[in-house]
Amino acid sequence: MDRMRRLRRTENIRKMVRESHVRIDELIYPLFIIEGEDICRPVESMPGICQYSVDRLDEELERIDKAGISSVLLFGIPACKDETGTGAYDENGVVQQAIRHIRAKYPDMVIIADVCLCEYTSHGHCGILSGGEVDNDLTLPLLAKIAVSYAGAGVDMVAPSGMMDHMVESIRTGLDKEGFLNIPVVSYSAKFASGYYGPFRDAAQSAPQFGDRRSYQMDPANGREALREIEQDLREGADMVIAKPAMAYLDVIKESSMRFNVPVIAYNVSGEYAMVKAAAAKGWIDEKRIVMENLTGMKRAGAKMIITYHALDAAGWIREDGI
Repeated sequence: MDRMRRLRRTENIRKMVRESHVRIDELIYPLFIIEGEDICRPVESMPGICQYSVDRLDEELERIDKAGISSVLLFGIPACKDETGTGAYDENGVVQQAIRHIRAKYPDMVIIADVCLCEYTSHGHCGILSGGEVDNDLTLPLLAKIAVSYAGAGVDMVAPSGMMDHMVESIRTGLDKEGFLNIPVVSYSAKFASGYYGPFRDAAQSAPQFGDRRSYQMDPANGREALREIEQDLREGADMVIAKPAMAYLDVIKESSMRFNVPVIAYNVSGEYAMVKAAAAKGWIDEKRIVMENLTGMKRAGAKMIITYHALDAAGWIREDGI
């Protein structure tokens, strides 16, 4: 008789044979940087998450550094928005300021900057409008301009998230032309038009003012199409790819990790985070156990790294339990 339970008998035996591990150095922590001064504003729909002005950023950076987390993902919230999102590529924009600040204070921290227009446009869409629709090709030069601006400020990686066709090619060409050949492009290649993004849109103040994003973000029903998106971005020069959201799309993470020889990043998004926090606050679940189970599931599916708002808590639990 095969007795599978032999290798489950004690905690130390279980650790010896454990197949998937969540490591602190594989966690990426998102930060919301808002223009202004002396701002630390809690995001109501995301307990424990705040918007920070650059002059208040150090208090969060200290916690990140103490937790042993080495990578952050920046989202900017400008004071003024316009039709073409000019604040995104302003050399003194809020993200550019944050990049320079973090680079000066924490030179070894890996700084990734989200490249999109939705936080900066008055209409809240991820590209330039033409005839009431997002114009893919008019948007591409601006995405390249944003990426170059971030690179000039000292970013380590740029992460285009707008789901514009050929955005990676445009950004890679723009970076190379300006001499930033060593800046990796981390593409949100498989970004689905999901209901899990609601709390993020509160945090980033990026909800579309009309319509939705289904004409450019992916249909949740389409897994094979996600693989085509990833393949195209890799042909155009993407160095890593992101699947977003994570929990309802573990099949996409699994398939892409098996098919493509590049790191796949799972984005454990705001709605996934908020649901766990809400249930834990009610006493319905064990927060630590659920979070670690979710993150482990993403690693088991093939994710090399995880972008998660749980990162600070998870890092503490990993240290505490020695897992």
